[in-house]
Amino acid sequence: MTGFQWVLASALGFLIALVWVRRVLRRLVVWIKRLRSGELIPAPVPLWSFFWPVANEAAKMGKDLYEARRIAEQEAHLRWKGQSRWTPERLKNHVQVLLHGRPFVLIANREPYTHVRDGGKIRCIMPASGLVTAVEPILRACGGTWVATASGDADRETADAHGRLAVPPDDPAYTLRRLWLTEEEEEGYYYGFSNEGLWPLCHIAHTRPIFRIEDWQQYKKVNQKFARATLDELAGTKNPFVLIQDYHYALLPKMIRDERPDARIALFWHIPWTSPEAFAICPWAREILQGMLGADLMGFHIQSHCNNFLETAERLLEARIDWDQFAVNRSGSKTVVKPFPISIAESTLRGRGEEQTPASAREEVFKQLGMNVQWMGVGVDRIDYTKGIAERFRAIERFLEKYPEFQRKFSFVELGAPSRTGIKRYNDLGQELQDEADRINARFQKSGWKPIIFLKDQHSQQTITRFYKAANICLVTSLHDGMNLVAKEFVATRTDRQGVLILSRFAGASQELRDALLVNPYDVDEGAEAIYRSLTMTPEEQSSRMSRMHTILEEHNVYRWAADIMTELNRIHPDDSF
Repeated sequence: MTGFQWVLASALGFLIALVWVRRVLRRLVVWIKRLRSGELIPAPVPLWSFFWPVANEAAKMGKDLYEARRIAEQEAHLRWKGQSRWTPERLKNHVQVLLHGRPFVLIANREPYTHVRDGGKIRCIMPASGLVTAVEPILRACGGTWVATASGDADRETADAHGRLAVPPDDPAYTLRRLWLTEEEEEGYYYGFSNEGLWPLCHIAHTRPIFRIEDWQQYKKVNQKFARATLDELAGTKNPFVLIQDYHYALLPKMIRDERPDARIALFWHIPWTSPEAFAICPWAREILQGMLGADLMGFHIQSHCNNFLETAERLLEARIDWDQFAVNRSGSKTVVKPFPISIAESTLRGRGEEQTPASAREEVFKQLGMNVQWMGVGVDRIDYTKGIAERFRAIERFLEKYPEFQRKFSFVELGAPSRTGIKRYNDLGQELQDEADRINARFQKSGWKPIIFLKDQHSQQTITRFYKAANICLVTSLHDGMNLVAKEFVATRTDRQGVLILSRFAGASQELRDALLVNPYDVDEGAEAIYRSLTMTPEEQSSRMSRMHTILEEHNVYRWAADIMTELNRIHPDDSF
């Protein structure tokens, strides 16, 4: 070999070695970055490699860093747990630790913001919805994506080609992904299967559920549409967190799980869960349960609903139930079932109408309605047969019978929001309630006074807050309810610590708000006595009861609800935390 050939061969060998070394170093740099981010993955070099000693030491450092982060997270969690007050900032910090940069997607039927045409302009409004009131502050705090059904007539022109837009409009904090349903899909999935089938099935309100095969087909179709949209939002991510809201999406957890086994999925069921015998009425009960058990975590408001669900899975699917851990074990998968009592963003609600005192609110309300009474009661509901509005009216009638001295001195205002009017039962109910109010008014009204004022409209939260402040009592008499946030809204609004809450024993809120006057809404006399006791209760007792309930809401607000769900979902898969 000539000298030139030797030099050429040496140079070529050096270049090859340099390329190889640079390639290995690039892989090592990428690997070390992933170690720093918390991923414990094998080194990209073999044991015999020249770089193995360096890679081995880096791997040890990565493990140490992983353990240090886990310990720090546990210590932080203990500190957070020791605190009594959850705030948006605290939730944001907590979720950032849990997610560690991974995406968070929330799915709900109702969108938090809708765009509607008003003359020649487009207005953005927040729909009146208990779910939106409870969940929207979480997305504001944590960011992420909210996937929902579009409902506004100007929704298309305010979103991009994929149905996405940043919200809230005044201070964007997260992404809203809108999906459009056909009239046929809306009729079958929402009005049909969800609200004529599952809703009455799960509520003990003695309304027969209706199941149609065509509704079931649309329900499956819409769940598949939401699954595709969610998977689209999760593309290119690892170990995402998915929080699915309510009975509209019972099939969705399994659909997402089948395509993304790495996803961490929670399904929160906002309505009650009935007994196994009752749920078996549904022709597709097994398929619904199988869909729900695609979730890692199933949440309900109270423990008894969790127990009913576990018993249903045990009987209808013959699944193995771990009653110590409250979990369903089936086909190698595990679903933990726990209660998470939802609440409100107490400070946010209190801020609405904060400039208005109870006295000024009362003056404005009385002037608006032409009332001249000493005491006023209020009820705030969707017009729904589960809310016990008719039973409430009859309790007022009985109260005025037993205590005639309160006639012409007490009036009750029902703020009723028309709901699901496309369903005959709901459409008929509005007229039935109006007829009942008219009957009672005709019996008692004198000289311009009437005991019941029934205001049917989509009332703004500002209007509702004004009535809360003006009222002496608030009646929440649900025949069966998962939670009922009206009870919590009334307590949160009364910063003066006055007023009395009359609350159904069959609403989930009764498990926490024990200082309300608890009643059986079917017992008309008990309801009448509760009204009398409320109106004769001393200011000192009112203040004492309200203060204790206020403390509960401050300590158990919606931020803590979200933190508890996210923490539990993370706990189920500790190996994937980082």
